[in-house]
Amino acid sequence: MRIFLGCVGRLKAGPEQELCSDYLARAAALGPGLGLTGFHLTEVEEKNKSAGLKEREAAKLLAAIPETALIVALDERGGAMGSEKFADWIGRERDSGTADMAFLIGGADGLSPQIRERAAKTLAFGPQTWPHMLARVMLTEQLYRAVTILAGHPYHRP
Repeated sequence: MRIFLGCVGRLKAGPEQELCSDYLARAAALGPGLGLTGFHLTEVEEKNKSAGLKEREAAKLLAAIPETALIVALDERGGAMGSEKFADWIGRERDSGTADMAFLIGGADGLSPQIRERAAKTLAFGPQTWPHMLARVMLTEQLYRAVTILAGHPYHRP
C-alpha cells in the first residue's frame, strides 16, 4: 500500500523539516518489507488568500493524490487513536487490499468541508489545537512508529 501525505504550506529549512524528512526516510526504509511503500509528501500552496481559500487548497490536495486513495483528514474534530490502534488500522487497510492511503493536513484555516466529507477517517492528535506545521511532524513520527509496530521493532514501548 502506498502512503501519501498532502500538506498545505511548505516547511522551511529547520527542525520541523529535518524531523519530517528523517521520519519519512525511516518509514520508507522499513516499509517495503511490510507492504508499505512510497511515503510520498506533497506540499501545496495557494498564494491568493481571498475568499474560497480552503476550497482552492482542497482542490490542490486532491489533485496531488491518487483519485481512489483512502483519505484520512487530520482535523481537530476527528477522533484520537493510540499508536498501536493506529498501526493496527493501517495494517488492516493494507491487508484488505487498500492500494493507496492519503493523509491530508490543511493550512492555518484547516481543511475544507469537501475533504472532511470525503475522508474515510478523520484523525486528531488530541483535543488541543496544533499548528499545522507541527501536526505534520507528529504525523510523520506516528507513521514511522506504526511501521515499527507492524514490524515488531522495539521502537514502540507502551
